[in-house]
Amino acid sequence: MDVCVENSKTPCDDTDADPEPLEHKVTAERALDPGTQRLTWSGRLEFILASVGYAVGLGNVWRFPYLCYSSGGGAFMIPYVTMVLLCGVPLLFMEFTIGQYTRLGPVHAFAKICPLFKGVGLATVVISSVYSTYYNVLMSWVFFYLINSFRAAPPWKSCNNTWNVPENCSSGFPGNVTHLQSASQQFFDHRLLEKTTGIEEPGGLRWELFGYLMITWVIVYLCIFRGIRSTGKVVYFTAVFPYFLLFALLINNVQLPGAKNGILYFVTPVWSRLFDMKVWVNAASQVFNSVGITFGCMISMASYNNFNNNIARDSLIVSSINSFTSILAGFVIFSAVGYMAHLHNLPVENIATDGPGLVFVVYPEVLATMPAFQLWAPLFFFMLLCLGLDSQFATTEVAVTFIKDEFGPKVLSFLKREELIVLAVCVVFFVLGIPHITKGGIYVFQLLDHYTAVISLMVLAFFEVVAVCWIFGVPRVSLMVEKMQGKAPNIYFRVCWLLLSPLLVLCIMISIIIQYTPVHYGDYRYPAWAEVVGWGISLVSVVWIPLGALHELYKNKGSFLQRLKTAVTPAVILDPLLEKHNHDSLVPETPFTSAV
Repeated sequence: MDVCVENSKTPCDDTDADPEPLEHKVTAERALDPGTQRLTWSGRLEFILASVGYAVGLGNVWRFPYLCYSSGGGAFMIPYVTMVLLCGVPLLFMEFTIGQYTRLGPVHAFAKICPLFKGVGLATVVISSVYSTYYNVLMSWVFFYLINSFRAAPPWKSCNNTWNVPENCSSGFPGNVTHLQSASQQFFDHRLLEKTTGIEEPGGLRWELFGYLMITWVIVYLCIFRGIRSTGKVVYFTAVFPYFLLFALLINNVQLPGAKNGILYFVTPVWSRLFDMKVWVNAASQVFNSVGITFGCMISMASYNNFNNNIARDSLIVSSINSFTSILAGFVIFSAVGYMAHLHNLPVENIATDGPGLVFVVYPEVLATMPAFQLWAPLFFFMLLCLGLDSQFATTEVAVTFIKDEFGPKVLSFLKREELIVLAVCVVFFVLGIPHITKGGIYVFQLLDHYTAVISLMVLAFFEVVAVCWIFGVPRVSLMVEKMQGKAPNIYFRVCWLLLSPLLVLCIMISIIIQYTPVHYGDYRYPAWAEVVGWGISLVSVVWIPLGALHELYKNKGSFLQRLKTAVTPAVILDPLLEKHNHDSLVPETPFTSAV
């Protein structure tokens, strides 16, 4: 076994890292409670692959390509790259810094660096947990398509099946004929989902999906049950293999008739769109959601790093690979969409669509018409499975890390083994995902996705950036980096942390509020009570931010200003000479602070 346990007596040997000065080793020990032991990645590559696997997910395949062509084609790359440089890379570096320096999960890390906003850490755990309960439902859909792709003929190509509605079924894409549905769309609606008319009609359980959901959670458990000791090995395959398939699909697709037209539609710049503020907001939102800031995953994974790991370099690598994958997926998808448009003599825009429909309706239809369908269809859905499972590993690990950090000894005295903690988390998340696999489950899925992955996420992102960049402060973050890597971050990162990134996050949040529209699924509009439930789901995560602030102010002593001053004083001291007075007079002594 090549996983080491890092503590004050037996340091790990990191052959990839530069020689670590004594002062850095002392700082690393002081960043932890005395006696704390924490597993570390066995090598830098494992951490990078795990981070890439989490950042690169289904959104790179179904959201970015559509967003690019609908927001100006090649011109969209200007705001997209700008947002990667001004928001994606700096905030990823910030989260890596917090996790690696404190060697704690997001809950305890935020409690140390900004007690007033300690609720931000708990909110990241809650939002990741909610996300995990429904994201794995997508994996059950992928499994369903994967199994069906091994048939001699694709079941979503024909209108002669028991689930089809023959009077409005089209064997190809119906184009502008609104009363027709493609056979692929009917397979998704009537065979996979067995969709009811609305959320008011939940219907029975989809037992096939129940079985596939159970299988996906078994896979997740087997891949993470030993923590980074197992995850670190799995990602060598799950994070790398999709790229072989993406390149193989691209080589195959560009040889198909009409592929060139699809690619040109994808990349042709519409320069006038650069003056549309919504395009810039879309670019920032895509970068933010794709990289995975505020879910707590990057903090959790970085907390298992060696203290002097070069996270500035890793931030650039992960962000670059994530952006490259999005662009590569765009070429793969739109070369196939161009081929389909050629077959049906339709404009590309009549076929391209956003969201799950692109990979569960449009692309299966494309695959059904390709030569060697029996080869490409299973490979495509297996690729989606790898992309999705990597993200699922990370979000589930956030909850597991929180339980270990907060309740480790107590829980272990009851469950005896850490593997049982992971099993308990997976079982709970599996049970909470069951409402999504009823016949009305797609409406529950859409409700959670709208209010969790959009509204809650951006509110949480804003408070995280405020807590770290403005209250904890850029000088302290820079000092963390300096103590870990021997030199402070350059002016680019400091300006982004202090000004550009917080303002971008604020603009995205304001834009989402101004442009807010009630949740809907296609033409279906949710009833008022479902909207209330949606806002309740949104509050489940963000409510911990004000509650945490109130609790911190309540437990402190003195006047309101004294309580507030104590609440914004970090418990982790980076420069004892500079902060000794505030620390001694305001922060009650704990094992952590006394060690510092």
